[in-house]
Parts: sequence; C-alpha cells; structure tokens
Amino acid sequence: MEPAPPRRRFEEVVPLAFAFITLAVHLVANRGYGYFRDEFYYLACSDHLAAGYVDHPPLSILLLRLNHLVLVDLLSAGESLSVLRLLPALAGAAAIFVTGVLVREMGGGRREQAVACGAFLIAPLYLAIDNYYSMNSFDLLFWTLAALLVVRLVNSEGRRGWVPLGFVLGFGLLNKISVLWLGFGLFAGILLTPARRWLRSPGPWIAGAIAALIFSPHVVWQVRNGWPTIEFMRNATGSKMADVSIPGFFAGQILVMHPLNAPLWIAGLISLLFMKEGRRWRLVGIIYVAVLALLLLGGKSRAGYLGPAYPPLLAAGAVAFLRPASERRKWIAPAAVAIQIAGGAVLAPFALPVLPVETFIAYQKALGVSPSTEERKDVGPLPQQYADMFGWEEMVGAIGRVYQGLPDAERPHTAIYVQNYGEAGAVDFFGRAWGLPRAWSGHNNYWYWWRGGDGLTTVLILGGRREDHLRSFQSVEEAAIFDTSYAMPYERHLTIWIARGLKAPPAELWPLTKNFS
Repeated sequence: MEPAPPRRRFEEVVPLAFAFITLAVHLVANRGYGYFRDEFYYLACSDHLAAGYVDHPPLSILLLRLNHLVLVDLLSAGESLSVLRLLPALAGAAAIFVTGVLVREMGGGRREQAVACGAFLIAPLYLAIDNYYSMNSFDLLFWTLAALLVVRLVNSEGRRGWVPLGFVLGFGLLNKISVLWLGFGLFAGILLTPARRWLRSPGPWIAGAIAALIFSPHVVWQVRNGWPTIEFMRNATGSKMADVSIPGFFAGQILVMHPLNAPLWIAGLISLLFMKEGRRWRLVGIIYVAVLALLLLGGKSRAGYLGPAYPPLLAAGAVAFLRPASERRKWIAPAAVAIQIAGGAVLAPFALPVLPVETFIAYQKALGVSPSTEERKDVGPLPQQYADMFGWEEMVGAIGRVYQGLPDAERPHTAIYVQNYGEAGAVDFFGRAWGLPRAWSGHNNYWYWWRGGDGLTTVLILGGRREDHLRSFQSVEEAAIFDTSYAMPYERHLTIWIARGLKAPPAELWPLTKNFS
C-alpha cells in the first residue's frame, strides 16, 4: 500500500454515498420493537447531569441532553424513538464515511472505498449499536477517527495531527473509558515500530496532555465518589458476564463482524503486520493486536469489545485485495459489494428489528439460531438485545394501576422500588402518564439519586420475594402479577407488592440496596 494519492474532485463521493445509505437504513429501522432497556437509563441520567456516573463517563449523557433541548424543546419534534436514536444514526454514518477516507489515506481509490464501506455497512455489530442510543455508537466513531489521524501521522512522518488526536482521545475517554485500550495500543505501536522516534518530539506528549485534561473532570468525579466504576467493573466481571473461551471469543469476532468480512479484515491485518505494501502502517495493526491481547488476558470479554478496532483493518484489507488487480478486473469490486449486500441482508434481522417479532422468531428458528446473551441469564424466545425492547410500558401500566388503587391520602406518601435501572428508567419515562413518583432503585446511579424517605408510609415493590421484603416491612401483600411474552425471563411474571410499616428509618435501610453491576 502507498500513501494517499493526490486529491481529486469529489474523491469522497463513495464514502459519502455509503454514509447516506447508512443513515437511511437506521432512520427506517430505528423505530424497532420499542425502547431498549439502557435507553431508559440514559434518559434518566440526562435528568441528572454530572461529571460521571457509576457505569460510564458523561459525554453521551450530555449529548443526549443537548439532543433533547434542540429537537424536543426548541424544534418541538416530540419525544419518540426516532428523535432519541437520531444521534447514533448520525454517528454511524460519520464512522462509515471516515472508513472510506481511511482507504484513500492508505492509497486506495473508489473501488477499494466501496468494498471497505460495504463491509462496514453489513457488520451486524455496527448495525446494532448504531440503531439505539448508547455510548457505543460514539465510541466506534472516536476509534475510527483516531485510526484516521494515526494513519495521517504516519503519512506525515509524525509532523501533523497530534493536537486533533489528543482531542479525539480525550473526548473518546469522556465517552467511554475503554478508549484507554486504544491509548495502550497506540503506545505499544509507537514503541514497536520506527515511530518510536516520535517520542523525542513534543507531539505525542501534547496529545496525551490534551486527552488527560479533557478527561480530568471525570477522574475528579471518580475520586470524590470513591471510584465507583472500579466497583462496578469488579462486580460485573465477577457475577454478571458469562465466561467466554478463547475459541469462543474468536468465533464471536467472525459473527459480530459478519462471516463475509472475515477474509477482508484478516487480509488487512496480515498486510499491516507482514506485507511490504502495508507495513508503512504497521503501527495500526499493532494497535489491534495489543487491544486483542488485553481483552484475552482479561479473561471475560464480550466479542463486541474489539469491534471499534476493525475499520482500519477493513480499509487495509480492501486495498490489499483490490489494489493489485489489473484494470481488466474492474468487475471485482462491484461483485464484492453485491455479495456483501446479499449476505448482509441475511443477517440484518439479527441486528436490526426489521421483521415482525413472530416472523423473526420463525426466521431464527429456520436458520438454526438459538437466542443468546453474553450475561449469566436465561433467555426466552428472543436474544437479549431484542428481549430488552419488550414489556416496559405494560410493566409500568401494571404498577400504575396498583398505585392508582391506593387510598388518595396514601399515594403522596408512597414510593416505588424496582430491582434494576431498566425498570426504574421505564417507571420514570412511562410513569408520568400514571402520575407515578420517580422510581427508587439501588442499581448503579439510581443508588445515588435517592431523595430520602421523609413521611414514607408505603412502598410498591416490583419483584423479589415476600419473605425478603418482610425483613424491612411489617406487612407485605401481593397486589398484582405482571407478565409479558417476549421480555427476558427475569423480567416476566413479576409480583407487585404493597409494603407497609418500615422496621427502620429509610436512611438506615437505603445503603443496603446498593448494587453496582
């Protein structure tokens, strides 16, 4: 591979076209089956702006708040899935565009851009994370931008791009702390290649200082709150995440990036590490290997954790495959894109909720696919990604009917306690129509948001066992049972309890509810 050729007019027309296609796909599909569990939590966090949260830094929450201010408050677009999910769709479109630019920086042209962008477009992981609101869609964009800036640094012999890289890494960290893996990979790549001479210049240190300065408010928040994210990660890896074998982890890479893309990114990695044409950018290949090693050494890693590291491999693979082809074989790129689109359509329903739910269940059964989760939980007829989009409004309705059935004088002194942030966020979101108070929960940041229990006489509790609740209350009676068909099994057949007569002051009991996981 060679450095980017001289600029031509409209040279980015291919990645721009794929960016519009990506945006269109998500705008059509992102109304989906319903709100995803984590989206309720993100919305709740956006009502409690802070420099940090138990399970994530603050940038994605600030962006969500700004999105609401502009689209809902200023433009009166109304609250909807489409409004909520616009930013991740735009982030996905931007990331695929940057991937196309990466191809050009590595010496490729429009054919190579089409193949790399086509590979990005069909990757199930990317389709999924860009289709609902979370920090992961922005994480993918930050990693891809960082890869582009690193390639440009290589092309300029380390002379240009350190300041932008510092900003990308800093805001990337402020979005998701796994960008630390990227920083580790970058440092390893610099040390293990001739780029180590850059360390004698101020550029890398300026970039590091910028990133650290941007990230520092979150570090201060962690210190002031006793490093809750460390407790969260320890609990999650110890009791929540399922064990994954090394062969299973590698098989997961094939699946989340789409089997058709495996030859492309593998070729890209080989080219970057070993081939004469790609070794100019070996640093980028080392970043991937270093992050891979970190994840494997960690023992419990989800397949998707490595996902943001693939765009530069797709770009390098497209150049490695197509650049040597002669002019007589121009048909290779269009044929490859056609195969990508056909193969992508087969797996797309597993990443995008484009089929009616019963049709999807039949489709996965016809393909011999069993519903799965990467957590230590049982699954029902749907994979967890989809199961967590069902039952929330009905659940809140069941709670609302019990609440409205309480005596008028009792309701102002009643709290609602639920087991996790998904349930709590759903109560806060849908409960407004029922006049419900904001939910209480000990799960993650909801534990910090407790507002005290002065005057409390009654608590509606969703789930749990009566004998456990009787440890804290004089009386616990069953009020209703909520059930649904498609949600995760632990969110089905839940009893709604009416608990009265606290045995201790709320301030003494609340610390016992803490659950960072």
